[in-house]
Amino acid sequence: MAEKEQAFLQLMKQHAGILHKVARLYMDTEVDRQDLIQEMMAQLWRSFHSFNGDSQFATWMYRVALNTALTYLRNTKKHNNHIVYTDTPEMADTSSHPQKQAQLDIFYAATYHLNPVEKALIFYFMEGLSHKEIALQLGISEVNARVKLNRTKEKLQKIIKSLGYEF
Repeated sequence: MAEKEQAFLQLMKQHAGILHKVARLYMDTEVDRQDLIQEMMAQLWRSFHSFNGDSQFATWMYRVALNTALTYLRNTKKHNNHIVYTDTPEMADTSSHPQKQAQLDIFYAATYHLNPVEKALIFYFMEGLSHKEIALQLGISEVNARVKLNRTKEKLQKIIKSLGYEF
C-alpha cells in the first residue's frame, strides 16, 4: 500500500498544475477552487486503482478532473439555486509578467460565461490536445470536436470583446 501511495503522491506532485487549471476554469473564488481541488484529488485517489497505463497519466488525470469538476458543479448548482461568477476573478501574483497575467485574468473571466462542455473543449485545446484526442476525451466524433471547438473559440472572442477587451 505504501508503494501505491508513494506513486500516487509523486504523480500528483508532477501534474498538480492540471488541478489548478481545471479549478480556475470552473470556480471563481479561491475558496471554491480549493474545495474543487480537494474533491478532484479525492476522486483521483479513489480511481487510482483503475489507471492501467493504457494512456499517459496526465491524460487520465485530465479526464477524471474534468468529470469531477462537472459533477461538482452540477451538485453545487442543486444546493444553490445558482452560482454567481464575477466578471473579474481574483487576481493572481502579477509581479513577474503583469500584462500576461492581466490577459489571463480576462480570459478566465470570459470562460465563466461558457457552459461546462465548452470549458472542457477550451481546456483540452489549451493543453495542446489534438482534435482526435479531444474527441476521445469527450466521447464525441473528431469532426464534432473540431466544429464545437471552433464555435467555442468564436464565442470566447465575442465574450472578451463584450467585456471591453481585445487581444
